[in-house]
Amino acid sequence: MSGPEGRDAGEDAAGIVTRGIAGLVDVSLVALTGVAVRLGAGGARLLVSGPPFRVPEWDGWVSAVVSWVFAVCYLGGAWIMTGQSVGGRLMGVRVGDRAGRRLGPARALLRAALGVTFPLGLLWILFSRRRAALQDLLVGSCVRYDGR
Repeated sequence: MSGPEGRDAGEDAAGIVTRGIAGLVDVSLVALTGVAVRLGAGGARLLVSGPPFRVPEWDGWVSAVVSWVFAVCYLGGAWIMTGQSVGGRLMGVRVGDRAGRRLGPARALLRAALGVTFPLGLLWILFSRRRAALQDLLVGSCVRYDGR
């Protein structure tokens, strides 16, 4: 399928290294946000009940679910609004459909949920002529270098 300017979708599709680094940036951002939320909750507890400062202890499954929901909303929202997460912006890649348009809300959130749940789907890029990850194949998306 041809992309912008008649190029093949695989010609300007981002590779596994670029997308992997962008993903690591985004994972780091989500993790740092989680740390900031827990420290903020500890600070609020300190203001309300006084010393000592304690970071709240949450069950592992609660923390995992909240992190998953936050990651999906962060990625999906970024792809809906601009087509770029912070990691994507840093690495110069943009998520869109095969024609180069931004993804709609349903496709962006589904792509985010698939990517967060099955991150190893990114390895499919190694076997794809279009450099498509598994989530790209399932939702019809493409990650291209921005500005090419």
